[in-house]
Amino acid sequence: MQLEGWFLWFILFWVVFLVTMMAIGGFFMFRKFLKRLPKNDGKSELDWQDYYLQKTIDLWTDDQKLLLEDLVKPVPELFRDVARQKIAGKIGELALKEKASSITQDLVIRGYIIATPKRDYKFLIKTLKNKNIDLRPYEELLS
Repeated sequence: MQLEGWFLWFILFWVVFLVTMMAIGGFFMFRKFLKRLPKNDGKSELDWQDYYLQKTIDLWTDDQKLLLEDLVKPVPELFRDVARQKIAGKIGELALKEKASSITQDLVIRGYIIATPKRDYKFLIKTLKNKNIDLRPYEELLS
């Protein structure tokens, strides 16, 4: 039996598709594995993130939770929880370093800027302008 015509192309497409999907999945699993590896202090990036979240969970107000939710809206729903935790962990780290008594709008914005790549700043700027929040204090972080 020889493979000819459309069936041959279907099999070739399916092989390429599966190899590509496995490579993409492997890449993301490997990144997660690297984040779970302990650093010199014995804790991984994800351990520290969880620590900051637990230490600052009582400092969050409803307004700041809503602001964070607005800022993570452009993230696809599948990855939104991970993005929210990463950003909230960075905000918690800043709050603990500054010994803040509550999470403020300033901490949320600075934590978001520090925790996200530059390509996401466009949506941040647009959202802050819509909320009439002055961007001047954050220009140094945004550049």
